[in-house]
Amino acid sequence: MIPLNGRSPGERIKRKLSENVTEKRLGLIINPIAGLGGRVGLKGSDGVVIQEQARALGAVPKALERTVQAIESLAPFKDEFELITCPGEMGAEAARATEFKPTIIGSIMPGATTPQDTIDAASEMERLGVDLILFAGGDGTARDIFNAVADRVPVLGIPAGVKIHSAVFGTNPRYAGELAGLYLQDKATLVREAEVMDIDEEAVRAGVLSARLFGYLKVPYRRNLVQAVKTGSNPGERETLHSIASDVLENMDPECLYILGPGTTTRTITTLLGLEKTLIGVDVIAGDRLVAKDVNEEQLLELLDDQPAKVIVTPIGGQGYLFGRGNQQISPRVLKSLEVGETQGKGNLIIISTTDKIFSLNGRPLLVDTGDQELDQLLSGYVQVVTGYKGRMIYRISS
Repeated sequence: MIPLNGRSPGERIKRKLSENVTEKRLGLIINPIAGLGGRVGLKGSDGVVIQEQARALGAVPKALERTVQAIESLAPFKDEFELITCPGEMGAEAARATEFKPTIIGSIMPGATTPQDTIDAASEMERLGVDLILFAGGDGTARDIFNAVADRVPVLGIPAGVKIHSAVFGTNPRYAGELAGLYLQDKATLVREAEVMDIDEEAVRAGVLSARLFGYLKVPYRRNLVQAVKTGSNPGERETLHSIASDVLENMDPECLYILGPGTTTRTITTLLGLEKTLIGVDVIAGDRLVAKDVNEEQLLELLDDQPAKVIVTPIGGQGYLFGRGNQQISPRVLKSLEVGETQGKGNLIIISTTDKIFSLNGRPLLVDTGDQELDQLLSGYVQVVTGYKGRMIYRISS
């Protein structure tokens, strides 16, 4: 395919070398179906069948939108580097939406991209000598990038997937773009090896959660701009979890719906009630009844139509995310209907966590990345966290 400037990528790069031009090169790859299964409650987007099911449920891709949020940060100095990307939904559309004039490589089948397209694009970008590969996706996309370039090229992820356990992603799309810009301008020179983690989506749907380390990628690093790897629960926390759940149950309003986010901490609440909790799904209870199990965004909105409700969430271990990672069903529309970002609705958000989980953040804030930047700002600030029976801690949320 001939790029917009009329030269092949190789010819353009050779010309720059002959002119002694040291312009940086940024590779951009978008997995256009990343995150497709999130708000419809499918716990991932891997596989054609799941993608078709997600679309049938009304899922709308968000990867393009989140990529645009990221690369808008690069616009002020876009003339200082060359952007190399893929055709259409795998990069060119986002680049043009932000007024970049990219060099386009390869070819794709619009609407039917595959992991191999990502692998091929990353391999070609390595061959062309890019300084950094910026990719939008989730853990599955990170695995594809790793399979292509291993630790030979620095990479950075724009978080756009459902499950994001890996430590190769920016804290949010905007920070991913900012860090990419700092790296290209030699203002962020620290590069670290970061874990590529993934879970077996089929196993999760069968009720078995198992995360696996696939390798390490080289990632530019600056504290608070890059997310940490997800960590699991401490097996010795059983008593603490029970005390947290007991406190929550004691203060529940029997006339109110309670939306329970994923996690072992929230699962303890249903355990004490004798109810079964979806492994990494979202459930709804009222009193000692299970009202709805493994719900998606639309089902939540229907339930909230005529009954008061609160949402109970726990931060992801090691990362601190409250919203935007693995619980996209609790979407901006759901949160706005609960008014959790407004003064009158602050009590509708209940955060529960062990103190060990909070202390493991090493002073980093709890995080929100809902995809709605205005809502994220409203959710930011100091909040109360239930840490035990009658136990409370004040901690900061940041976007």
